[in-house]
Amino acid sequence: MVPQGSRAELEFGGPLGAAALLLLLPATMFHLLLVARSGPARLLGPPPYLPELEELWSPWALLLCLTWLGLQAALYLLPARKVAEGQELKDKSRLSYPINGFQALVLTALLVGLGVLAGLPLSALPEMLLPLAFAATLIAFIFSLLLYLKALVAPASALAPGGNSGNPIYDFFLGRELNPRICSFDFKYFCELRPGLIGWVLINLALLMQEAELRGSPSLAMWLVNGFQLLYVGDALWHEEAVLTTMDIIHDGFGFMLAFGDLAWVPFTYSLQAQFLLYHPEPLGLPLASVICLINAVGYYIFRGANSQKNTFRKNPSDPRVAATGRRLLVSGWWGMVRHPNYLGDLIMALAWSLPCGVSHLLPYFYLLYFTALLVHREARDEQQCLQKYGLAWHAYCRRVPYRIVPYIY
Repeated sequence: MVPQGSRAELEFGGPLGAAALLLLLPATMFHLLLVARSGPARLLGPPPYLPELEELWSPWALLLCLTWLGLQAALYLLPARKVAEGQELKDKSRLSYPINGFQALVLTALLVGLGVLAGLPLSALPEMLLPLAFAATLIAFIFSLLLYLKALVAPASALAPGGNSGNPIYDFFLGRELNPRICSFDFKYFCELRPGLIGWVLINLALLMQEAELRGSPSLAMWLVNGFQLLYVGDALWHEEAVLTTMDIIHDGFGFMLAFGDLAWVPFTYSLQAQFLLYHPEPLGLPLASVICLINAVGYYIFRGANSQKNTFRKNPSDPRVAATGRRLLVSGWWGMVRHPNYLGDLIMALAWSLPCGVSHLLPYFYLLYFTALLVHREARDEQQCLQKYGLAWHAYCRRVPYRIVPYIY
């Protein structure tokens, strides 16, 4: 009998792959931060220089990161407009989650706005991105270690399916405990959408404000990038309850992979297009801007439509809006065209976020390339999970809907 989490089931290349990613992910993030501000801005070339420790370490940056996390934790604890139940756990219980992420976004915007009116130098934030990213990475490592130690005393029913291999490096990376909590405060759920996503749009705003100071007004390209990505973050937080059925919440443990991704990778790499535009301004006319807006609108329409259909089906499979379904699988609407239409919408939006940066550099398209690889990998994980869960019904669905993400291509 093969134990759960054994070598046969290990992901990401097992312990060696996990160890490599522990170094590669932070190194990639710092590489992007360095090349975005350099003249050549070469994605595939070496960084312009290797920063000294004095340039990376700043106690003020660490204090700022901790203050940010404290603020978002306080907003998380405020009364929620709704409390939702998660999926059924191994012990047949269900956890409760506050649905107040959009409220946190609005309150953060109000606080930042008041701070700027009072003289908060938000436009100075881009000059601190390196030490802030270093502080966030340090926090992610320490936090992941504490999560790993906490999981050592957690009951077996609380452990995640994949992060329980017995190899400390692999389990540290993937995460041992499924839903680490202190009282009702759920660490994974909190980190999934709050500090990183809201931090991402805050960094974008700071870059826009610094561009206004440098050039008199923000460029049209910068406005588009800020607007597109704010829509994406606002949508995620408005539909926060939907995250309770994602693989991150119901399957993956909470370890370095998610902690670093949520706290460091998202805010400091997803803001790459705005970083690029600050140092490499791109003229953009209204006709091309209109085409890019249309591309983003198409991507968002597919993304939101597919996710809304999925959420409606999960709540009520007999709902007339998704009536043409299988007994256990959604096979109508967007889900009757490709097996992961929400990923298709995601990728179209990712293209629209990069196009305002022009086509002279590959660097702004890193997000599109990375997200394509991420979603193809996640789609493969989804397929494996669905095969285990639905069996022959999944095979029938795959025959009916042969394309995974892009119709007639993949």
